[in-house]
Amino acid sequence: MNSLEAQLTYPLGDALPSPGQTLEVAPGVRWIRMALPFALDHINLWLLRDRLDGREGWTVVDCCITRDESKAQWEQVFASSLDGLPVLRVLVTHMHPDHIGLAHWLCERWSTPEHPCRLWISATDYNAARVGSQSTTGFGGESAARFFAAHGLTGPADLEQIRGRANYYRSMVPAVPGSFRRLADGDVVRIGGRDWTCISGYGHAPEHIALSCGELRVLISGDMVLPRISTNVSVHDVEPESDPLRAFLASLDKFRHLPPDTLVLPSHGKPFTGLHQRIDQLHAHHRERLAEVLEACTARPSTAAEMLPVLFKRPLDLHQTTFAMGESVAHLHALWFAGQLRRQRGSDGTYRFAAA
Repeated sequence: MNSLEAQLTYPLGDALPSPGQTLEVAPGVRWIRMALPFALDHINLWLLRDRLDGREGWTVVDCCITRDESKAQWEQVFASSLDGLPVLRVLVTHMHPDHIGLAHWLCERWSTPEHPCRLWISATDYNAARVGSQSTTGFGGESAARFFAAHGLTGPADLEQIRGRANYYRSMVPAVPGSFRRLADGDVVRIGGRDWTCISGYGHAPEHIALSCGELRVLISGDMVLPRISTNVSVHDVEPESDPLRAFLASLDKFRHLPPDTLVLPSHGKPFTGLHQRIDQLHAHHRERLAEVLEACTARPSTAAEMLPVLFKRPLDLHQTTFAMGESVAHLHALWFAGQLRRQRGSDGTYRFAAA
């Protein structure tokens, strides 16, 4: 445990749900942990005991990516942890594949002609997922390769692999439910006789929805607040001149009103308390990274690719490099929009950032 983690508390200790099983973390709230085939090797999903339209059952929060192993794990959960009751609705925090990938399958699996199992999600993320599952925007292909090349990632092998990822999102999110129920900031969703308040967040996803239950003092934070790692905040080719880091840091502060002893249920890592400390840590982390980027660009005009060793001290595979490039551009853009850096595009078509 590093020094930052030592400031947090893990009430469940090292306990983890077994594969295909659940672990109760609060009254009516069960934790599922599913494997992912990436360096970030798991996602946390949640079952909330519910009553909807007079029917007893469960609300699922987040889904995992589409693959046979994930479906098999879900079937184990259905057999062992639903107490013979149905899934009534599927609530998704945001449109990234590990969160929405199996939403279409779950909704179809539990829908009947009389009782549709509906997807609940923000409208922005619903539509982004629809676009992502039908095109290459933002996740690979020629447009992404051009975007990364313009920011200094010029290795032919890397760019060819990025072009080859045209179906990357679609491979994990082959379909999105044809209809949905909109969630928005401040909405109160009644789940199992308790009120859960929606808190929107920006910078990581188009319109991420976290859920807070005051009665339980529980926050399902999705990817907005994670205990061990910092949330990825990236600029993508579909919105090439965005400022997501500013939006993300402002969104973090929307959680400060929650009680200090709130139990945070993150999408990755273990449930923890110490929400306010973690918010402060994340602000400090990005202040430090921004200072390092500003110092490097003051020394000489630099590309986002040249900022990778400044921001990331470990070797990166291609999957990690695409996320890291997006985050590098995000830090450069935060300083650019703040007037601390200026951006110039050279005769080679590459953007470089220098002290203003």
